[in-house]
Amino acid sequence: MKKQNTFIVGLAVLVAVCVAFWLLLVAPMYTGNEINMTRGVSSLAATHYDLHMIILWICVVIGILVFTAMFISIVLHRKSRGHEAAQFSHSTKAEIAWTVIPVLILIAMAIPATKALVEMESPSGTEMTVKVIGFQWKWKYEYLEDDIEFVSTLASDSNAARQLGSGIDPTTVDNYLLAVDKPLVLPVGRKIKFLITADDVIHAWWVPAFGWKRDAVPGFINEAWVKIDEPGTYRGQCAELCGKDHGFMPIVVEAVSQEDYDAWVQTQTAAGVAAAEDAERTWDFEELMDRGESVYASQCATCHQPDGEGLGEAFPALAGSEVATGPLNEHIRVVLEGREGTAMQGFGELLTPSDIAAALTYTRNAFGNGTGDLIQPSDIAGINKG
Repeated sequence: MKKQNTFIVGLAVLVAVCVAFWLLLVAPMYTGNEINMTRGVSSLAATHYDLHMIILWICVVIGILVFTAMFISIVLHRKSRGHEAAQFSHSTKAEIAWTVIPVLILIAMAIPATKALVEMESPSGTEMTVKVIGFQWKWKYEYLEDDIEFVSTLASDSNAARQLGSGIDPTTVDNYLLAVDKPLVLPVGRKIKFLITADDVIHAWWVPAFGWKRDAVPGFINEAWVKIDEPGTYRGQCAELCGKDHGFMPIVVEAVSQEDYDAWVQTQTAAGVAAAEDAERTWDFEELMDRGESVYASQCATCHQPDGEGLGEAFPALAGSEVATGPLNEHIRVVLEGREGTAMQGFGELLTPSDIAAALTYTRNAFGNGTGDLIQPSDIAGINKG
């Protein structure tokens, strides 16, 4: 009778522990609850998810066994039932068991984990390469095979909504702080290698749906790869504290079919030809001011503020500035090359000559500066070549 009671109590405890683990860990995985790790959309993300589930189930089994033994011991061997603690100081068999069993469990966990790490660090067989360069606070993408490059920055509506005193409710902005002006477009079903670096400080390129992130370190190139399984829009952010506007440096990837990607490449090639033609033609003042206002809002207002009043010594005002109202050649040099020892970066490799000429024209004539200067794209292109 005593053995039967022990069996019943033990079975009840085991069932209770299993139900608890199901409710806390397993059931949320099948009900859409975000408590579990997401599967992702790349082959690497799927590998990581499968590894996560293997380890999770091993932990669940261990937990059930351990807690069942604990509860049985607590219920059936309590002092009120007259049990007394066993008197022993050594058990060779127990010591061997609690050493060998964990080692075997760790080996069982290490085998799939090692396979996942090897796969993650093996970019061989890639079909295209994208170079990613982090800047404060934007990303530059270079498609090495297709000869396409552009800079991706925070979308204008998000940028406007985040400004103090803007009067814009961020909740009314779609994908607030997770939208960009130019997304990274990639084809699905192809193995794509990334070369990731930075120009100023340490950044980190991270899209959660891809299942990995990589640091972008100045003077060093990190490699990673992805093979996207499903078309769609995937969003991420810089995952390294890279400065005052770290939270405004999103990443957006548009995964499309190979046909749509080829069409996009043709569009970008045509845009590059148009940009080259823009750099050669003569612009009038109104055209430069209109385009300059747009370029300033996306590239310069983050530091110098939309009204040109700046933010203290680190980000000086452009309104009445000695640079923006001083010698033109000095102003051009600062914009192209940056200013060493300050947060002012060079835009010579980031923007087209047309954008730089328009931004210079705008800043030298806006905010009450009124110099009357008009800078042509051909002037910028000539300086860059020099």
